[in-house]
Amino acid sequence: MTEHRSVDALVIGAGFAGLYLMYRLRDLLGLEVIGVDAASDVGGTWYWNRYPGARSDTESQVYCYSFSKALLREWRWSDRYPRQPEILRYLNFVADQFDLKRSFIFGERVIAAHYDDDAGRWQVTTDQGRRIDCRYLLAGVGLLSAANLPAIPGRESFGGEQYHTGNWPRQGVGFAGKRVGVIGTGSTGVQLISEIAGQVEHLTVFQRSPQYSVPARHGPLAEETQAQIQQNYDQIWARVRSSGVAFDFPEATVSALSVDEAARQAEFERGWQEGGGFRFMFGCFNDIATDPRANEMAAEFIRGKIREIVKDPRIAQKLLPDDLYAKRPLCDPGYYQVYNRDNVELVDVRAEPIETITHGGVRTRAGEYPLDMLVFATGFDAVTGNYTRMDIRGRGGQLLADVWADGPTSYAGMANHGFPNLFMVEGPNGPFTNLPPTIETQVEWISGLIAHGLREDRPILEARAEAESRWLSTCREIADQTLFPQADSWIFGSNVPGKARAVMFYLGGLGPYRQLLGEQRRQGYPAIRQSGLSAAARAADSE
Repeated sequence: MTEHRSVDALVIGAGFAGLYLMYRLRDLLGLEVIGVDAASDVGGTWYWNRYPGARSDTESQVYCYSFSKALLREWRWSDRYPRQPEILRYLNFVADQFDLKRSFIFGERVIAAHYDDDAGRWQVTTDQGRRIDCRYLLAGVGLLSAANLPAIPGRESFGGEQYHTGNWPRQGVGFAGKRVGVIGTGSTGVQLISEIAGQVEHLTVFQRSPQYSVPARHGPLAEETQAQIQQNYDQIWARVRSSGVAFDFPEATVSALSVDEAARQAEFERGWQEGGGFRFMFGCFNDIATDPRANEMAAEFIRGKIREIVKDPRIAQKLLPDDLYAKRPLCDPGYYQVYNRDNVELVDVRAEPIETITHGGVRTRAGEYPLDMLVFATGFDAVTGNYTRMDIRGRGGQLLADVWADGPTSYAGMANHGFPNLFMVEGPNGPFTNLPPTIETQVEWISGLIAHGLREDRPILEARAEAESRWLSTCREIADQTLFPQADSWIFGSNVPGKARAVMFYLGGLGPYRQLLGEQRRQGYPAIRQSGLSAAARAADSE
């Protein structure tokens, strides 16, 4: 394919971010916009993550868009925490409501984007050879969509079925009568294991790091609950936008250290019974993520629950985390109970490391585990992976992957110095929150900035180096006030061998983030260098 098109803007991705970018830029700003996505339809992360048990850990009333009251009125969620098929239906519903699909090219992957300084435009190439040049390049590629496969010897020699949860077959997978091995026990692994344990002949779980997880308390939404949500959406979204983690629950203001043991245990029990990982960590006490003593109290409470739930003390001991409770807080539909099943086996790969994958299974230092199917629930090259896997070159041909080699940088998670008119949604050092409210915040700010630049006849927009540097310092300073940097987690890139360990999120909360962006907007966007087109670029535009 040699088609070449010239447009105002190109959007990469057709998930939550890409769809809203398309709506804002095409329908509200009136720009000519093309979207490109490697999938065959909309959905983004939720298109690819079809594994059994996949669902959001955010309650459905705030795992959606808020920009359209018509959408809020017309859509009804069925569960407290929506499953992947329902989220995918929702995104298709949104795309159909605003006729967004007609502006997307599906089934093609952007492989390169080079900035032409003279023309002030991006030259974009897809894996099908399509060439598109655009003034504005907008990436809605997602935090968790660049699959991470571990470098285990022998993977290509396995004779059975082999899958990664982040690229699950659309036609589904049958488990009946099969010996299944799952490598990985993060959020994805916990969901998958809980879902398939009752379907397989035998399940072998290869665990590297035991996880802290609390019950999700999934369940259908009653009609009365749905009606209350509909009546209170204005208040719900006002709370979300001014909150820290944007999950619409009361965020704790009381220290775990300020109450006596009985009151503390009662509060932990309330959080356990209410369910939800973020609710437990940020809704019980305000210092679980910041004070080592409070953190250990919460961690020991969860360990106590594991000891109660898992009947075999030897298995329970393997499941007990001994590190900080300072990773993405997990929730589950009955994960620890799975290990009471006779057909489930837990392998601690810290005690018996995996040596190789064989034709018939997985061999550890202690022996071989025969398998018919192997599933990698090994997560993603998070935050940066989808960017560094593309050939993105800014001013002077500098490669974005090289700029980020020692850790990613950005201004507010959206823009980079040296890469004019490249805007990221959920880029590195954006807020660590429930994602749709942050996506809306960033898309609205980016589209407002573009509109401002066009009005002022200064369409070339680039983060100032000093603003980017200050933002990175702010993110590091806030992260260091928490316990998160002290845990090995994808939040800091620790799950990918060779990846620089670096701060990748702004942990200051959505409310303060929105205030900062609002101030930038009121002041005319001082963190962004705004310049006009060169004479050569104007001449090219007029042709």
